Amino acid sequence: MSENDGGEVRTRIVLVVDDDDAIRKVVRTVLEADGFEVVEAADGPAALLLLNAILGRGPDAVVLDIMMPGIDGIEVCEKIDHEKVKVIMLSARDDAETKQAAAAAGADAYLTKPFSAIELLDAVEKLVPA
Repeated sequence: MSENDGGEVRTRIVLVVDDDDAIRKVVRTVLEADGFEVVEAADGPAALLLLNAILGRGPDAVVLDIMMPGIDGIEVCEKIDHEKVKVIMLSARDDAETKQAAAAAGADAYLTKPFSAIELLDAVEKLVPA
């Protein structure tokens, strides 16, 4: 939870988008243990629908897989309002071209799968501090 400008405590919300159920479950478990509220989407279209519908406002951050069927994570990232939402990209690819594409789309951080719980928490906490 974090305090807003009015001194009220609010929950930090993270949208987790990955077509792999196991990855979504791991990310959810790690983030919920650190006090985040987690909302999940299994693909790009579902993520885009959820972005502005979570509790009447967008999430604080999106943990977004790059390689998904249909709309991939790069395309989803390009459609996010980066002034309001931080983006952490996940990918099994560790090449410079993919990292550059993620950065060009507006990603704030990039984690290569497999990643540790500590790496994930460090990246999210850095972008969405308590």
